[in-house]
Amino acid sequence: MNPPRCKDPDSIHFLIAAQKSFSCTETARCQPESPQAPAHDAFARLLQSQPLDAKALWQEAMAFVDKKKGLLVLDDTTLDKPYAQKRERVTYPWSGKHQRVVKGIAF
Repeated sequence: MNPPRCKDPDSIHFLIAAQKSFSCTETARCQPESPQAPAHDAFARLLQSQPLDAKALWQEAMAFVDKKKGLLVLDDTTLDKPYAQKRERVTYPWSGKHQRVVKGIAF
């Protein structure tokens, strides 16, 4: 079995810096140019290999949370704005309600 061409931090750093486009193709395009740069399918395989549950999320986040001094709030609310024309903060975020990318404001 071949080792993965990209690691979690590669994807995480892109998501932190991204403003609008969150696709695997865009993630690969933003990687430093080199012969070993991962292609978009490497990022797709990375995301598909990750578990999608609260326990897995907590395992990743617990090292950064001091339970005695604060709290962790995760909110992926998307305010749908299907008719917005050139409004500030309106982009194309993922909507859990619609299970697809929609025009709206992500909080």
